[in-house]
Amino acid sequence: MTGRTAVRHARLTAGLLRSIYLPRTADALAFAMSTYGIPLLVLATTRSAALTGLAFALEWIPRLAVFGWAGAIVDRRGAAAVFFLASLGRALAVAVGAAVLFLWPSGTVASVTVMTLAAITGVLTECSYIAAETAGAAAGRRAGTQTHRVQAVLLAIDQTATLAGPAVAGGLLLAGPPWMLTVITVLSLLTALLALRTPPSPRTSKSSTGAGLLTGWRTIRSLPALGRLVTGLALSNLAVGFFQAAGPVIVVNHYGQSTTAVGLVWSAAATATLLAVVVCRFVIDRLGLWPVGAACAAVASLTCLAAAQAPDYLSYLVLVAVLMAADGGMTVVLRTLRSRLIPSDRFGSALSATILILLLPFPVAGVLTALTPPDALAHVLTGCAVLQAVGLTLAFVRLRADSALRT
Repeated sequence: MTGRTAVRHARLTAGLLRSIYLPRTADALAFAMSTYGIPLLVLATTRSAALTGLAFALEWIPRLAVFGWAGAIVDRRGAAAVFFLASLGRALAVAVGAAVLFLWPSGTVASVTVMTLAAITGVLTECSYIAAETAGAAAGRRAGTQTHRVQAVLLAIDQTATLAGPAVAGGLLLAGPPWMLTVITVLSLLTALLALRTPPSPRTSKSSTGAGLLTGWRTIRSLPALGRLVTGLALSNLAVGFFQAAGPVIVVNHYGQSTTAVGLVWSAAATATLLAVVVCRFVIDRLGLWPVGAACAAVASLTCLAAAQAPDYLSYLVLVAVLMAADGGMTVVLRTLRSRLIPSDRFGSALSATILILLLPFPVAGVLTALTPPDALAHVLTGCAVLQAVGLTLAFVRLRADSALRT
């Protein structure tokens, strides 16, 4: 690297830190604390497991429903404006919730407040996420051949927040619900302020909120490489989702461990994913997108099949961690490909459609878990693993000669 190139790279990194990485970090922490902390808050406030499950649904159902609308709004108004307004709205909503719980820590008012907060934060958090992803993709395009590095850093930020957010939320909740909500408020306000420095993204006047998802579907269908990869990863997510949904039953009933051991599995998985993302960032520089993606797909398929038959808890933990690390590597490939191929004026809509496709297998996995007797979970998991292996193999075989995966 020449001196001039080094200076240009340093300036690019410093600019990304101020305009993309810092606001994304604050938003990701607020996202993780809201997603995992609000259900805990409901349980602490209402003492009801049923309402806790309902709160989780109230967080995710609006998120799934708002994808098309959020993507279209980002395309029309720009990522920076939506990022700012969604973060500010979340800060105001959570601040009001903190004040109400300070005055009425229990009872009907508290119950209604936390359930309402779950729905509102779900919608606003999804809007800020779509806006942040769009801004990150625009930054990746400006980085040229360094797109995968930008996407790897963003994914590492998300994984770090996923690892830290739930622990921070749980610790603050011990001091009292208002404290946890106050920290989420501060993070959301910080995100809104930092979002003002986010570079503007391309806008279009053609996208409408009603046609957002339809535009996204059409965009994905017009990009065969992206469509193949998304399809393969959706089938892979059925297996990943089944591990998440059935994990507590497998760990507690099959391996005889405590509920704490369930959390340890996913902490190990998040740590392994973070390490994999860092490694992939440099390996892609040398080998390119397709070899890294194909290798991660092979590792994911093999470890998923092995985890379905894991003889003890320790081997199960290690195999799930390796599976999620390989999934993280494929996610870097997806994010890089997405940034390269999707037209900037339709990115929000296509991103929304992509995320929706990738998330739909998770509720399916939940239904499968609910309908499957505990003794048969391993058989269903093996079936999901086979489907994952077939889907990923077909996807990467067809992508072998695609120029879109060459760096």
